[in-house]
Amino acid sequence: MPIRVMLVDDQALLRTGFRMVLAAQPDMEVVAEAGDGVEALEQLRSTAVDVVLMDVRMPKLDGVETTSRICAQDDPPKVLILTTFDLDEYAFSGLKAGASGFMLKDVPPGELLAAIRSVHSGDAVVAPSTTRRLLDRFSPMLPSTGAQPQHKELERLTDREREVMVLVAQGLSNGEIAARLVLSEATVKTHVGRILTKLELRDRVQVVVLAYETGLVRAGGGTA
Repeated sequence: MPIRVMLVDDQALLRTGFRMVLAAQPDMEVVAEAGDGVEALEQLRSTAVDVVLMDVRMPKLDGVETTSRICAQDDPPKVLILTTFDLDEYAFSGLKAGASGFMLKDVPPGELLAAIRSVHSGDAVVAPSTTRRLLDRFSPMLPSTGAQPQHKELERLTDREREVMVLVAQGLSNGEIAARLVLSEATVKTHVGRILTKLELRDRVQVVVLAYETGLVRAGGGTA
């Protein structure tokens, strides 16, 4: 069955461009479009969707609140935030609201398609370089922390798992973490899975958010 995609953007021209790219893929189908968050929520009541490509700045209901309401539903579709980055100050909030990742609107078509497939399969789309820049940019939004993280749930992690979590939060891929810690990539993947389970997190995006909010990692990539 093709991946069922909804396009949510107040710019009709952008939706047309995305629709043309997706329509050329044998494993994807655009099943719905919306020009704002209110319309998107209405469409989802009657249309089965796997992945939502979500704009952030829209009239009536912005992408952050729309994402939050979608992700609060039972068995919701995955949400992929699309942002202009330099002008958009809502991407971090979108991730906290439950989005499975974010990308720039001018992303090459191949990367966009790969991101949709990754999100649909249950992975999070977090480009390492963009993650570091984004979290540095939004550091003033995060609570100040002391020298030690105060989140009690982090006590569930072993020293190695905490070490892996720090590197995930700094934007490293599993392969990069494996090289840094002299581990196999499969071992790193196992550690990441255990972190998600112990902390009851959905994906790597939530790992990044929690690490910064608790002070395990500071903006700029340093550790607490």
